[in-house]
Amino acid sequence: MNRIDTYLFRQLLLSLLAVTVGLAALVWLTQSLRFIELVLDRGLSLLVFLELTSLMLPNFFAVILPITSFVVTLFVYVRLAGDRELVVMRAAGLSQWRLARPAMLLSALTAVLVLWLQLYLVPISHAAFRAWQFEIRNQMAGLLLQEGVFSQVGNDMTVYARERDRDGTLRGILVQDAREPGAPVTILAESGRITQTPQGPRVTLHNGQRQTVERSGNPPAPRLSVLSFAENSIDLARATRSDEVRSRDSRERSIEELLNPDPAEGLREREILRFRAEAHQRLSAPLTVISFALVAMAVGLTGQFRRHGGGVRLSVGIGIAVGLLAAGLLAGSLAARDNAYIPLLWVQALLPGVAAVLWLTDGVQALLLRGQMRSQMRAQARGHASA
Repeated sequence: MNRIDTYLFRQLLLSLLAVTVGLAALVWLTQSLRFIELVLDRGLSLLVFLELTSLMLPNFFAVILPITSFVVTLFVYVRLAGDRELVVMRAAGLSQWRLARPAMLLSALTAVLVLWLQLYLVPISHAAFRAWQFEIRNQMAGLLLQEGVFSQVGNDMTVYARERDRDGTLRGILVQDAREPGAPVTILAESGRITQTPQGPRVTLHNGQRQTVERSGNPPAPRLSVLSFAENSIDLARATRSDEVRSRDSRERSIEELLNPDPAEGLREREILRFRAEAHQRLSAPLTVISFALVAMAVGLTGQFRRHGGGVRLSVGIGIAVGLLAAGLLAGSLAARDNAYIPLLWVQALLPGVAAVLWLTDGVQALLLRGQMRSQMRAQARGHASA
């Protein structure tokens, strides 16, 4: 690349990095607020919260890169036009495609990055995110009891601890265990401690009572049975549902799994349709990046020069981008319901780019000019005929 190409490419690249990172941080902040309650309720540290929510970033980048590439390309070229730099470059003999070459190179690199994210990194990170989230909500519930709070461990056990020492020792413990149908157990203990075993979490209680209600006699009559103990242990593995199977959604599956799901999973028909549409959306995402960049170049590099800035171009470009995003959402929704609409995903990814190429090469503008000339000739002919 010569100096002009390097100059344009550097401005586009730096702007793309700044806008993409800023927008990803904003989206991350808004989405991570949903997990604050989960982290606080489980007593997790700030580091765990950051690690958990950072696993969502690859998916954010894959979604926003087509948008940021469009915004950056449009704004950079409109700014260059407003500063008269494009005028000078054209006066030096540079064509439209010569000016668009740095943006084309950047859009190609961005498309490769999006393809890598969609095919490799997003499935891995999203699978790790959902597995960690599932573990926090279920398998770790027995290890994250808070003092002074009635904590629900699974569906059939409630644990209360009056206070919790720094070493993890619980004081003033109450356990309501309803895992055995028809035979609820209430346990009171002075202290206890939760330990992790290969079979799952267990709580060891010291100096307490085990209270059960038994029915005996004829007719059966309830009778309270109290058993005092110096040490007792409760298995929390069943209460935390550690054997529950987690279902995988479309974003944590590979392209092969989306296009050819395993029949042994017993997926419903609508899930299979949604998986196939997701696969085609991922594969068409790089083309969407290039098409968006081409549309931005077509808007930013063409049109008449305006001394007071490019507000009109920006408005037109933003309107086109909103329309293209709406068309993409509509095509994705239709394809997920009926796979016969899958070609729409490729059409909305390719058609804007093709139209932008024709516009940049003056193909569309020549057709419009030819149509105007024909209209004028017909009007003149009518005028001569009437005269």
